[in-house]
Amino acid sequence: MIEILQDMPAGVTGFRVSGRVRGDDLRAFKPVMDEMTDAGEVRIVEVIAPDYEGFGPGGLVEDLKLGLGALFQHHSTFKRTAVVTDKEWIGHTLHALAWMVPGEVALFGLDELERAKEWAAG
Repeated sequence: MIEILQDMPAGVTGFRVSGRVRGDDLRAFKPVMDEMTDAGEVRIVEVIAPDYEGFGPGGLVEDLKLGLGALFQHHSTFKRTAVVTDKEWIGHTLHALAWMVPGEVALFGLDELERAKEWAAG
């Protein structure tokens, strides 16, 4: 599931992923992604909930289509991405793949959400 977070600084889009993220969840999220890239500058706070289990049916394919499409078409608009999680494996994955993500990327613990918001807005 993908839930849009309302309490974000101006210019920052926040969302929370939990459970299994399915293809339908990502297709429903596409208008939000389009709005971010159309704004000309992308600043993200992504909260990965403790109950996040990865991708469900169609999730990986839709994630790749959505993410790679946005990166190829709007590479220079990505400024800052804050990933907020206590899942150790996500931290390892992020460090291994950060070179593929445009802009700055930072990892924060779940207890550092406010700091992540400030960083993303900065």
